[in-house]
This record gives sequence, structure tokens and C-alpha cells, in this order.
Amino acid sequence: MLIIKRNGAEENFDIAKIVNAITKANATVEEPYQLTDVQIRRISEAVVLNCEEMGRTPTVEEVQDFVEDQIMAHGAFEVAKHYITYRYTRSLVRKSNTTDDRILSLIECNNEEAKQENSNKNPVVNSTQRDYIAGEVSRDLTNRLLLPEDIVEAHNEGIIHFHDTDYYAQHMHNCDLVNLEDMLQNGTVITGTLIERPHSFSTACNIATQIIAQVASNQYGGQSISLAHLAPFVQVSREKIRRSVREEFAEVGETLSDDLINSIAEKRLHEEISRGVQTIQYQVVTLLTTNGQAPFVTVFMYLGEARNEQEKHDLALIIEETLQQRWQGVKNEKGVWVTPAFPKLIYVLEEDNIREDSPYWYLTRLAAKCTARRMVPDYISEKKMLELKKDKNGEGHCYPCMGCRSFLTPYVDENNHPKYYGRFNQGVVTLNLVDVALSSGGSMDRFWDVFDERLDLCYRALMCRHNRMKGTLSDAAPILWQYGACARLKKGEPIDKLLYGGYSTLSLGYAGLYECVKYMTGKSHTDPDATPFALAVMQHMNDACREWKAKHNIDFSLYGTPLESTTYKFAKCLQKRFGVIPGITDKGYITNSYHVHVTENINAFDKLQFESQFQPLSPGGAISYVEVPDMQNNLDAVLEVMKFIYDNIIYAELNTKTDYCQLCGYDGEIAIEEENGKLIWRCPQCGNTDQDKMNVARRTCGYIGTQFWNQGRTQEIRERVLHL
Repeated sequence: MLIIKRNGAEENFDIAKIVNAITKANATVEEPYQLTDVQIRRISEAVVLNCEEMGRTPTVEEVQDFVEDQIMAHGAFEVAKHYITYRYTRSLVRKSNTTDDRILSLIECNNEEAKQENSNKNPVVNSTQRDYIAGEVSRDLTNRLLLPEDIVEAHNEGIIHFHDTDYYAQHMHNCDLVNLEDMLQNGTVITGTLIERPHSFSTACNIATQIIAQVASNQYGGQSISLAHLAPFVQVSREKIRRSVREEFAEVGETLSDDLINSIAEKRLHEEISRGVQTIQYQVVTLLTTNGQAPFVTVFMYLGEARNEQEKHDLALIIEETLQQRWQGVKNEKGVWVTPAFPKLIYVLEEDNIREDSPYWYLTRLAAKCTARRMVPDYISEKKMLELKKDKNGEGHCYPCMGCRSFLTPYVDENNHPKYYGRFNQGVVTLNLVDVALSSGGSMDRFWDVFDERLDLCYRALMCRHNRMKGTLSDAAPILWQYGACARLKKGEPIDKLLYGGYSTLSLGYAGLYECVKYMTGKSHTDPDATPFALAVMQHMNDACREWKAKHNIDFSLYGTPLESTTYKFAKCLQKRFGVIPGITDKGYITNSYHVHVTENINAFDKLQFESQFQPLSPGGAISYVEVPDMQNNLDAVLEVMKFIYDNIIYAELNTKTDYCQLCGYDGEIAIEEENGKLIWRCPQCGNTDQDKMNVARRTCGYIGTQFWNQGRTQEIRERVLHL
């Protein structure tokens, strides 16, 4: 069995250290109150048993809590008092150098928490370490100086999660929809260099990747671009290539018909589209931003954004090439085609592509083939978006999320025109719904009182995020605020006007609806008797957001948080505060947002149908998924799920597996097994457990992770049941 030290490093569990600590505390009290050697041994063994029953690697603090409990259970209150006093004294000493210790452990690559904090960051790489080190300093400043003490305390206790504290000291925002159309059509500036309107599709793709990298380095969340903004440059290249072909043959005295010129030009155009798409895919995969990871970018594929039939045709060419290249994948260091994490792809299901007789059905079938092999694209239903995402004029709109699931709310500008690209999210604070339920003790009256207290805490935390952004000058991130990604403000101009009136959003996140409902009603929220309570919880949070919006003219919206490392943190905090409660806190994770619990047996269609009623109540962001086996030989089933998505739910994805062992070449599913109290990944063919010598891709939070996960998330992945 292992134990996680305070600096995040792991070491072997040693019962002798527990015996020694109790013995030292025991020696400081008078003899009548002392424990016997046998009692000390029994206490130590009981602590070991407590740790083993956790089902995950305990932290030093958790072990010490168990020691306190066991000493008091033996009636040795004087010994317990001295042990607690010793812990407190040592904690005061540690406060002065905890940040130093964590930074040093990062540099030496023995901080297990950091290694598993982000499934798309490699913690041994210098650029990632630099980001983590800066983050530790920023987090320390934030906790000591920038945030109110009660918010910091609530965050540390897992009552709420104040997201991205490692970036809070800087005036940075979360995620956005990049206005790539404006930047390409009207020019932009990158690191002081003027970039004019491109004169070919391939150049437009190259500029787009530079914009993506710059945007990623000036914010901490995801970004989305639309292929529709690149589509006009296909015609630019087409005309350019036609002129070139005509001139080439004229130089040798040949005159070709227009049809032949067009035929040659189209062939060359397809080659250019292929190169351009490859530029985006490989640049995104290989770029490392100042955040120490590839840009967290989503590519939106929506035929309905084309302005005319020719542009729609050209957009279809780009989408087709994008899907084909993603189906192929990228080569790993062994030269084997594997699944990359980014860019994430979203394909819009619409009238022009959803049925066999639709003109672009061939793209939908290609999308299904790609999903079955590479887990993307994910799917947005134009039908449901238009029905449910309506602006103040009652008009529905279809648009992308900002990264994995964070959606803007419908908005029209001062000219009464809908606007989405160029808008952004200011930040997120997530409420632990399981903690609300447990804090109520099961009393419904007490539940709603605690709920309101916690919502007020979230509101004040969100206002901290908002006020941190206020007064930020456009000079802080010119690519965002001056040169078109989000706005075209003047130099030295504050961004404040973009923080109000719905232009940007503030997100109230939530997690653990399933466990919350299970504790309060004794039933899963899928049970018809419990579903109304689940919906009431969702509505209550929406009502709070509306109240805050009316008060401040800021667009607060409810957001289904994609817990990654936080699911493990919340689970540990719940166990510490309330103990292990069967069916509620007995896992190393809690359930994401409104999702059906991963162990619940339910088929794909029933799951999507059930979760569809929660997505409209989560306007700031929501995504549903179905877990499926290898579907590469059953594309018809994939297409049936896609058609169901179109008719029933705004946004959903299919989770399959795509793995590769670099030692033996095994390309089936890499297994998760338990070894010495820790979950590990093992190749079932050769037994390889070296994560550096295997490629594992799993969907965890709406996007694909490839750098492995903490113990809580790994347990959640292992326990998922198939829905198809």
C-alpha cells in the first residue's frame, strides 16, 4: 500500500511510522493515562484497515485523522490531545514552506498529484513544469491575499471548487469562441506583426494555427473555431489556381478549354485543402503553449453557417478532409497511427445531412466511421439547438461550445443581430451538491436552507472572478482584446463593457446530482419518483442565476462541470467530512453534473432521452455521452445513435476506446487493475505497466485525455458500463 505525502509525492505505507508517532504522544502523558504497547499496536493496525477500506491511496492527513479517531475510540483522550497538539504545531511550521516543497517536488517529478492533475499535460516536460511552478506561486498568492478566507476554506474543504486558482492572480478569462472570420477577413496582429487577409486557403489555415496558439497562451480555458470561417478561402485558392493553370499552358503555347482548366484546378485545389487541414491538425497536436500543453481547441463543422451554395460545397470539402485525416490519426513515436487529443471535433447534425437521402449524408457516414475509431467528432443537433437556444426575439440559433461543453447564452447585439463569435466566459465556481445533501442530514427543509447558503457562497466567489477581470486593459492580451479574437478595443481601453449585458458569461458549476438525489430520496435520479426532485434542484440553481443577473446585468448561467481531477478531490473531502456512506461517498469520485451514474445499467437511447431533460436546465454548458464497445464494424448502430441525438438532445458523444502498447504492439483495450492498493494500467498481452510506453486515450470530461488520470477518475473509468 502507498501513501501520498504533503508535497504530492508517493511512498510506501509504513505502519512503523504510525506506531512511532503514537508512542511519542503516549510518552508525553502521565502513566495512568498511557496506552499499552498492545493498544498502540491495535490502533495502528486499525488505521491500516481504515486505509485499505478506502479503495484508494490515502494522504498523510487522512491517515493522521484515522489515528486521532482510533486513539479516542480507545478512550485515551489525553494521548489524543497531545497528538492533536503536535499535529497543529507541525502544521504551523509547514505553512511557511509548503509551496516551496510542492515546487521542488514538481521539479524532481515526484509529485503524483501534479502528474495526474491534467490528462493532457506531461509533467516531466520543462514547459509544463514552468506552468505548474508559476501556478503554485499564483495559487499561494490567491489563497493568502486575493480571495476572502471563507471562500478559500470552502474550496479547500470541497464545499465548492474555485476553478483555476493557479491563474487567478493574473487578469485572465476562461474560454471563448474565436472570431476567426473577423481576423482572417479584416486582418490581425500577432506579436507586433500585421497579418493581412490571406490570398489562399493554405495560408488561411497557417494563420489560423498561429491565432490558436496566441489565444491559448493568453487565457486558461478552451477555444473554438469554425471551419465555415475558412471556407471562403477555398474559392480564393480556386480562382488563383485557375489563373495559374491557364498561364502555365499559355507559356507553352497551349490553349485549354474552361472545363479542362477547371478539372485540373479542382485536383490541385483538393491537394491544397488536404495540406491546409493537415497544417491545422499537426500544428495543434505539436504546439506547446505557455500553459505547457497543446492548445485546447475545438473545431466546429456546421454546413448551416455557409452563406451560399458554393460556400457550402467548399465547406463540405474541408469537413470531409478533416474527418478523413482524423480517422487516420497521427503517428506516435513508434510510427503507429494513434488517436490525438486535439483538436476536438464537433459535427452538426442538420436537415442537409441527417438522412440517407440528404445531400450531405456521405459526410455523416464518414463522421460515424471516424467516431467509431477515434472518438470524435461529437454531435450537436441543429434541430434541438434552434428549439431551445432562443434569443430575446424568440429566434433559435445553432453555435458551438467554447471547448468541451461551456456554452454561451443566446445574445443579440446593439443592432439586433445575433452574435456568438468573439464572446467569452469569465470563469467558473462549482458547487458540490453531494456536500449540500449530506450537510442537511437528510432533512428536506434543512436541504433548501443549506442549498441557499452555499449558493450565496458561490455567488460571492463568482463576483470575485468578475471583479478580478474588471479594469483589465486591452493591452494585457492584444490578440484577444485589440486584434479581433474577442474584440477590437483601443490600446489602453478597459475591457469592462464586455463583462456586462450578456456579452460574456459567468458560470455556476455543479457536480454530483446523482449522489445528492440518492442521499435525499434513497433512489437514483432516474427513478420516476426521484426525478422531480432532481429537476427541482436544477431549477433552483437556474432561479439563483436569474436573480443575480437581474441584480448586476451580468449573464450568470448554470454549467454542468466537467470534473477531472476535482472529482477525486470532492470524493476525498466528502469522506473526510462525512465518512464512508455506502452508495454515496464510497467511491474515489462523484458523478459529473447531471449524468446517470457510470455503474447504472441503462441503454444508450434511454440514457440520452433521460439526460435530455437536464440539458436545457444547464444553459451554460452540458454534454451527454454513451459508453460503447468497438463499433468500427457496426456503423449502422452508430448512425442510429446519431439520428436519435438529432431528434432528442442538444449535444452528445460516443465513448469508445483506442489504445496501443508500444512494447508488444497490442491495439486492444489496455486494462485497469489494482496493485498494492493502487489502480494501474496494464497491457493484457505483455503485462506492460509503463505509462510512458503505451498510448491510452479516454474521454473523461467532454474531451479526450492522453496523459492518464488520478486514482478517482481512473476508478470511474474502470467502473463504466456499456450502454450499447
